[in-house]
Amino acid sequence: MSLQRLVLNFTREGIEVRTLYRSEDGPNPGTKARTRIVSELARIGLQDALEALEDGAECVGTSGFTTREDVLLATISPDADKLAKGA
Repeated sequence: MSLQRLVLNFTREGIEVRTLYRSEDGPNPGTKARTRIVSELARIGLQDALEALEDGAECVGTSGFTTREDVLLATISPDADKLAKGA
């Protein structure tokens, strides 16, 4: 399985984690096994993101005036920077 994207939405009820990943085969939707797999992918992705942010991040996009959205790019390896720019 390959993690493609994590999107975090902070709500009053908690945090919604949307996980996009590629899989050749796996458990059906709604099963406990699939929940475990997706939870592990999200956990690993968040840990990788935190490690990358500790090494520094570059602001690669901004928008808004009073409601702001900034995009940070924190690479996890020297080759990841090349991949992100080519995406």
